[in-house]
Amino acid sequence: MADTTVIADVDNPVRITNRHGKSPVLLLCDHASNHVPAGFALGLTPDDLQRHIAWDPGALGVAREMSRRLDASLIESCISRLIVDCNRPLDAPDLVPGLSELTAIPGNSNLSEDEIAERVALSHAPYHAAIDALIATRIATDISPALVAIHTFTPVYRGKERPWHVGIIHGDDTRLAAPVISGLQAISGLCVGINQPYSPADRVYYTLERHARANGLQTVMIEIRNDLVTTGQEEKHWGERLARILGEIQGKIL
Repeated sequence: MADTTVIADVDNPVRITNRHGKSPVLLLCDHASNHVPAGFALGLTPDDLQRHIAWDPGALGVAREMSRRLDASLIESCISRLIVDCNRPLDAPDLVPGLSELTAIPGNSNLSEDEIAERVALSHAPYHAAIDALIATRIATDISPALVAIHTFTPVYRGKERPWHVGIIHGDDTRLAAPVISGLQAISGLCVGINQPYSPADRVYYTLERHARANGLQTVMIEIRNDLVTTGQEEKHWGERLARILGEIQGKIL
């Protein structure tokens, strides 16, 4: 089923899996990778790059399982958000973070406009161009894709515990979010956050807003607590769970 396409030659900034998937769901993974391309000295340790500051651990494994089960296309960024955050607008103060979760990023301090523009051209621009292109292809064949972004979050942030197992982030349009929330709330023992631990007011909804608004597409952002997806088996479990819910939805509203 799955064909994997890498776009561009510069450290593979974007990967598309299952480009011709039959599902109307289009999966997005903004923070799939902790890869720092050669030539970027961030001043961090290898252990730092395994932390949430560099990527969303577990998100890609979940997204790939969902892609497989739904026969859905998946677009992932292959470069760490420490280089440039693909889920931030170009004017965001944390587009290139100098500080992340109380950790200073020495290599991101005092960057010139040209240095920031280089990073945007390396990762941010090709990622969003790939999303635009795939959406345009789908619309040209009379398919309105539903955009589903997969993320993970830390169980503790700045000393405060987060009780949710999964959070559903949405804007004013809840056509897709509402049935996803209902599907998750039906699972016994699952603590579901609604616009928790983030909301669009935190500027975390950029990718979905950018690509959905002009075309009136349905969107939802799914945040899984990352201590629940620390193994391949756990990633598959969450991928199956979310694919089942979306599979039921796509037969009704997509």
